[in-house]
Parts: sequence; C-alpha cells; structure tokens
Amino acid sequence: MLPHFHDTRFWLSGQANFIFQAHPDCHAPYSGKNSLTPRYEKATSRVMTLYTGVRLNDSTELLVDIEEAGGAALSTGLGVAGAPDLDIVHNPLLGKAPYLGRGMIHKVFALSEDKVENDRSFLSLFDELPRRHLEIRFGKFSMPDFFDVNSVGTDTHFQFMNWAVDNNGAWDYAADTRGYTVGVVADYEDHNWGFRFAETLMPKVANGIDLVWRPWQVHAENWEYELRHGVVPKKSGVVRLLAYTNYANMRIYRDSVLQFEEGLVAAPDITDHPWHITRKYGFGANLEQKLTPNLTAFARWGWDNGKTESFAYTEIDLTVAEGVGVNGAKWHRKQDRVGLAFVSNGIKKDHQIYLADGGYGFLIGDGKPELWAREHSGNVLHRARVAGN
Repeated sequence: MLPHFHDTRFWLSGQANFIFQAHPDCHAPYSGKNSLTPRYEKATSRVMTLYTGVRLNDSTELLVDIEEAGGAALSTGLGVAGAPDLDIVHNPLLGKAPYLGRGMIHKVFALSEDKVENDRSFLSLFDELPRRHLEIRFGKFSMPDFFDVNSVGTDTHFQFMNWAVDNNGAWDYAADTRGYTVGVVADYEDHNWGFRFAETLMPKVANGIDLVWRPWQVHAENWEYELRHGVVPKKSGVVRLLAYTNYANMRIYRDSVLQFEEGLVAAPDITDHPWHITRKYGFGANLEQKLTPNLTAFARWGWDNGKTESFAYTEIDLTVAEGVGVNGAKWHRKQDRVGLAFVSNGIKKDHQIYLADGGYGFLIGDGKPELWAREHSGNVLHRARVAGN
C-alpha cells in the first residue's frame, strides 16, 4: 500500500488483508457448542497493519507496528482444529480499536568483518548484515515472525491461510488471542547454520488476551536449530528443528476425566481448577527443499505431549504437512505464486477421552462420545499480482 523506500534509515509500509470464506450445507448427525455449523454460512475477516521502523545506527533499530483486526470467522472460528483462516481473532468482544501489534528493539552484534546482503523488511531494516552475527530482539512480537518459517508456507497474507499449513499445528506457541507475546529472542547466524532461542510470556487463560507478567512463574521457551543444506544432492534447502516448553495455568486432561468419572462434575471441564502451573512441551521439524529453480517443496512434522491442556495456539497434538510452491517466472510473471498443500492433524489419547466424555476445549468439542478421527485438509494457492511485475 505504501512504497518501500531504499537507502534510508526509515521504514513505512502498510497492508490490508481481507479473507472471504463460505461453506455449503453439510451433513452432521449431531452438533455441540464448538462444532462447525452444518448450515450454509459465510464470513469475512480483515487485518490492517501499519509497519513503521527507524534505524538508530548501524546496529540498532526500533520497529513498531499498529494493527486493527476484525470481521468474522466461519462458526466464530470453532469446530476445526486446523482452522481455515489464520487471520481470525477468537474473541469478538475485543472491539475494533487499533492496537500495538509489534514493538521491539532490534540489536545486531557483528562477529565477523565480511558482510552479506539483507532483504529489508518490516522486521529488519538493515541493507546488509555481518556474515556471522548475533541478533537480539526485545519487546512485543509474534513467535512465527522468527521461528518455524519457510519460503512456501508461512505468510498467511501472501501464502496459505490454514493454521496448520502456515505454522506447525502442534506448536502451542506463546501468544495472546491476537497472536502476540512479549519477550526476548536471541538469534546466532553463521555461514550455513543458525540457532535461535526465545523466552516469552504466556496468557492467563487459554486463548486469552491478557499475559501473565510473572516470568519467574509463567513463561515459555523455544529453541530452533537451522541448517541451510538440502537433502537432495546439489539442490539448496533448509532443515529446521524446533523444541518448546510452556509453563502456565494449564490443567492435565486426565485430572479432568478422573473428576468426571468420580461423579464430581456433570462433564469434564479443563478450566475447572485452582491456579496451578504445569508444563507442556513439544517438538517440530520443518523441511524446505528446492527441486528446480522455480519449484520448492516443504514439509512439517509436529508432536506435543498431549497430556496438558491446549492453551495458546490450537488444539492439535500431532501434525504432518507437505506441499509445493511454484514461482511464476516459468510463465513470465515472477511475482505470481501457485501452491498446493495437504495437512493431517490428530490429538493424543488423553485429549480424545476428555472430548469423548463431553469436555470442551477453546476450539473443538461437540459433547458426544464419538471416535475422534484425524482431521485432513487440502489447500490450493494461486497468487496473482494485478499490477506490473
């Protein structure tokens, strides 16, 4: 929306993202409060962002983004663990007022003399960076800004829209209901590998807007190792390995089920417990592989312990995703993109029993003791630039 100025220490750009979705009538033998409605429905979500930044010197910059989000989601965003619209905000009571999306200080420490070109963006304004360096970011940001990225399935504004395609569905990353947290990220980058670590805040309640400002008690850690080396000989690629731990006011699914089985409650309720800090952890892998100059494949795998309450992102314990992206240079439109992705999501046994006994999560649950099958989703992308290339 706004020009990206070069050869300047300032950054100013804007983006407006509108997503229209609909689904026809579909058969459903039963429905609960967290079910996708079987009746025809349509919805339009929006996210509008103003990106700003200033480079204070050759190694320090300040980045601030102002955002407004609103509109609606199919079935208010319920009924699908890998939701089809990543832009939706689950709490419709938040209002339409603009808010601070990102606000961070970005500092680069040079560890080598030689420089490499840097693709300027709203997350980094530097034209070039030391080949070996350490980056520190402190403030408010979104974890997927820096972790679990790839060039085919990461950006919901320009790529796929499904929650479990653009991000690892089993990665319950620290975030409020708008997708942001507060913390620090340290990122070491060398010639062909990198390692990053984040220490961040967690929300008070599942999918909540308020963060807990007691990091000695409620916190999250994320680690990612990145190897820029393909798995296909003589073809470029990247392998990323992710691990995370969350400490928050989360309940164990089995405890809710036992409370129900003992006749203490009419149905298990994962939120019905006193303040108690528990741990959730998980792992992920992210592969990106160049097949031809214009064709790139990607795959993700994710797993979490499945015993602790789903809390911040989505209610997926197991996920496998794969896809391909094609650059439009093949048909002389280098800004165009075509993509195809498939994702399969599942939940672990304790999570299944909790839902089958009539429990509800913050995204899924229909109150019926049915078998919980895997959730499958196919996604097709065609991005065409209407202006000149």
